[in-house]
Amino acid sequence: MLENEMIQANQFKKMVSIFIIGTSIILIPTILASEAKQDGWISAIVGIIAGLLLVWIYNALGHLYPGRSLVELSRDILGSWLGSCVSLLMVFYCFILTTLVLRNLGDFLTSALLPETPIQAIHIVYLCIVVIGVRYGPSNIARTVDLFYPWILILFVLFVILLVPNFEFKHLQPILAKGIKPVLNASYPYIAFPFMELILFLMIFPLVKEPKAAGRAFLKGTFNGGLILFVITFLCLLVLGAENTASNLYSSFELAKKIKITEIIQRVEVIIAAIWFISIFLKLILCFYILISSLSQTLKLSDYRSMALPMGMILYSASIIISPNISYLISFDIKIWPLFALTFGLFFPLLLLGIALIKRKRYS
Repeated sequence: MLENEMIQANQFKKMVSIFIIGTSIILIPTILASEAKQDGWISAIVGIIAGLLLVWIYNALGHLYPGRSLVELSRDILGSWLGSCVSLLMVFYCFILTTLVLRNLGDFLTSALLPETPIQAIHIVYLCIVVIGVRYGPSNIARTVDLFYPWILILFVLFVILLVPNFEFKHLQPILAKGIKPVLNASYPYIAFPFMELILFLMIFPLVKEPKAAGRAFLKGTFNGGLILFVITFLCLLVLGAENTASNLYSSFELAKKIKITEIIQRVEVIIAAIWFISIFLKLILCFYILISSLSQTLKLSDYRSMALPMGMILYSASIIISPNISYLISFDIKIWPLFALTFGLFFPLLLLGIALIKRKRYS
């Protein structure tokens, strides 16, 4: 591993947090409220607990094979041929995820902020920045995260404070009116998106300079990101109510429109838009880096950077054809994507961990 590609544990924690926030800060409140109604905040808590359990599994894998990425440990556990086949499937999973992130970005901007701008132009601009950023390497991506992370927290705290006068706790009642089943049903797509996607961070895990601290950073980053999503969901339900949260596709953006500071300062939804712009850009660049680094390791290429531009061109085309409209995309995110995530985010790591433990016990 090149020394200039290594990152600090604290930077890794921030990467995980921002990855979780990413597109989720806009979409998750709607997804949770659609099924769990006023109990969506309970589903968010269930999601955080499940996310931490998942990361514990990922940490176990990472510590069993220190210094080995997800692609490399798959080969070590399953053998060269089968491990490479499984790695290619993981590359496909990461490719679909990166495409969805890019498309979610374009759909939000064209529907909420820039309705006259073609989605193709937005994708091209973002992809150009991402391709350039990835070519500078993971350490530079980590420093970019360091730069923006405090601003995300400051804007988020400001956002919460400005919404306090709009709180209506009656919107949270009655609690568990329809039992626990809707809460668990709502938490399933939430666990898949974004917590099961964190399996991909095993491609970055070996880059952390302090391997022992990497596991703690992984857990802390997951908790911090999940906590922000919980607060956003809680705020949407408190201010908008369950029905309005479920009916608005970008409910957290609609939530920001409720903020008014006298009659002079209004339309401060730029706060949530700024958080989202920063977090989704960083999630996109992380997904793109993981995509090309995992593909290059699977194909045993010496350098992943040469793949950045051609992969960017492929992603541009895929992001346009992956979905005919935003309704189809949201339906895919809720109904189909959780099956992908369950396969690669739960079954796959459990399989690897089980085989690894059996091998270790047999040869010990």
